[in-house]
Amino acid sequence: MPTAVVTGANSGIAHEFVKVLLGEGYKVFAVDRDQGDGLSALQKAGAQTSVLDVTSIDSIGEFKKSQIKDAPLDLLLNIAGIAAGSDVDGLTNSTLDIFQKTFAVNAYGPFFVTQALLPNLEAATKAKIGIVTSRVGSIGDNSSGGHYSYRASKAAANSIGKSIAMDLKDKGIAVLLLHPGYVKTGLLPNATMPPETVLPNEAAEKLWRNVVKPKGMEQTGTFWHREGFELPW
Repeated sequence: MPTAVVTGANSGIAHEFVKVLLGEGYKVFAVDRDQGDGLSALQKAGAQTSVLDVTSIDSIGEFKKSQIKDAPLDLLLNIAGIAAGSDVDGLTNSTLDIFQKTFAVNAYGPFFVTQALLPNLEAATKAKIGIVTSRVGSIGDNSSGGHYSYRASKAAANSIGKSIAMDLKDKGIAVLLLHPGYVKTGLLPNATMPPETVLPNEAAEKLWRNVVKPKGMEQTGTFWHREGFELPW
């Protein structure tokens, strides 16, 4: 039975991704910073749940030590993320506190979770790492500005993911950068969403079917839309 770790699984895309992986026969460690109702529901569905704060080195280390231990890890999905609204994350009003909190979750988190679980990934055969970023992290695709800390943190996550892909290429571990598109989640509950917005279950299913499952070492270090087409950096 393959094993997966999914961060941010109490809600949203990560929560639905755990359901997809359970249906695919994975043993899933579903983690979030709080043991909320979402994790409790996933536990009843068959996932192993645990508290893991991706901004805390101690929390990451405790999960490694007490939960996954030395078990081989076939798939790591770094999905936990936060965003400040455009009304507080603009050119004239964003703050150092907003930047630090956003980068801690969206950029530092995937790096340090991956670093801690690297021995587990190396112990598996053809392991994969997925990092959910966002199209707004694309510099080449930026035509609207704004969302400063969120946009910059996702660009940083893309850069980190690319570097991890290059470092792990010789080990046969594929790294995929994932854009779920517009999704109706609690990330920005008051934002006006465009017509192409989907629910979290559709985003998770399409990311799995179009990107994570079929793509491997030939696509390592590249950036993908949920519909299966590559995005510019």
